[in-house]
Amino acid sequence: MAHVEDRWYDTIRHPGGRTERVKSELFGKGLRYRVRYIAPDGRERSKSFPDRGKRDADAFLVSVESDKLRGSYIDPSAGRITFREYAEEWLRTRAFDESTRESTEYRVRKHLMPFFGDRQLSSIKPGQVREWDRSMVGKLALATRAVVFAHLRTILAAAVDDERIAKNPCSARSVTPPRPPERKVVPWKVSTVSGIRAALPRRYRPAADLGAGCGMRQGEIFGLGVDDLDLDSGWVHVVRQLKLVRSRLVFGLPKNDRDRRIPLPVTVVDALREHLAWCKPVELTLPWEDPFSDERVTVPLVLTTPRKGAINRGTFDAKAWKPAVTAVGLVPTRATGMHALRHFYASALLDAGESIKALAAYLGHADPGFTLRVYTHLMPTSEERTRRAIDDLFEDTRVGPDGLTTA
Repeated sequence: MAHVEDRWYDTIRHPGGRTERVKSELFGKGLRYRVRYIAPDGRERSKSFPDRGKRDADAFLVSVESDKLRGSYIDPSAGRITFREYAEEWLRTRAFDESTRESTEYRVRKHLMPFFGDRQLSSIKPGQVREWDRSMVGKLALATRAVVFAHLRTILAAAVDDERIAKNPCSARSVTPPRPPERKVVPWKVSTVSGIRAALPRRYRPAADLGAGCGMRQGEIFGLGVDDLDLDSGWVHVVRQLKLVRSRLVFGLPKNDRDRRIPLPVTVVDALREHLAWCKPVELTLPWEDPFSDERVTVPLVLTTPRKGAINRGTFDAKAWKPAVTAVGLVPTRATGMHALRHFYASALLDAGESIKALAAYLGHADPGFTLRVYTHLMPTSEERTRRAIDDLFEDTRVGPDGLTTA
């Protein structure tokens, strides 16, 4: 039965029932009080407290028994594993696609291990989390700090699920997650998109057409096969992307592991027909998802390099995209990357009255709410919609002496 043991004294029972407390051989040695109890797994556990710590020992015993009754008991020894050991286990067992795994491993080992690595999970408190976040100010961009903090919170949340710790210190009220300021998307003008397309090498111009005309991501464009196009019906089926994993090109599923169909505008169809007549598709075989996997996929790619190879995004950005951006008077930055073509596509559809739900489906967003948060400022305001609705309703009327009358 659970109880608090006083290691410094033994209790002697005399004939007649009288008891006497005498000093034990351990008197004055080590911690005085030991709480002994049976854990839910049936094994005996104990925790020791110093002299004058009887009240704390009693409180711990009550807490343990209460947690057992509520089903929220956490074995104190489970949290003795170091953050480094548990984080490596989390990285090994977490389901990622390989490109995400690579970037996550880098951030965890580069920015979390040096500070938390040798600490036991149970010793990490909200104060240490705040201290780490403050130490990253000036070393990491705010957006990167937010991503790394999210990794830390996810790892410690997994430790709670695995019953290593009782609470996630990242969720404490005193911990404020770093949040980068929200930047409103400013879509390019048609003249800017046209200028960049014209400045691209001829064999890469369909990339601008598919980005601005279909909202496809860069990797999806580079991984597009001719079999994914239905030029007669006007559809493109996005089923894969070309990405760089551990410095090697591989095919993989689109972001969020979702394929989708996007309507092909006539202008994009015409541009693709012209391109395919001039530059024949090239069949290329690459690993699927994992560069070290034996699984291989062959795709007749629509876009390839002059040497008939798959397009490496880093090389393309440096030698084709950035010079084209510079040619129209823009400064090559993260904001002026190929992703800006998706913003152009989104703004064009919203301006034409397309729904957020349809736009999210075409862009490949898992949550239409995310689409709404990113592009809500591009939607016509309620005042504009009201004026337009009434003007359209009374377009064929005139105002007479007594008010609105039918023309």
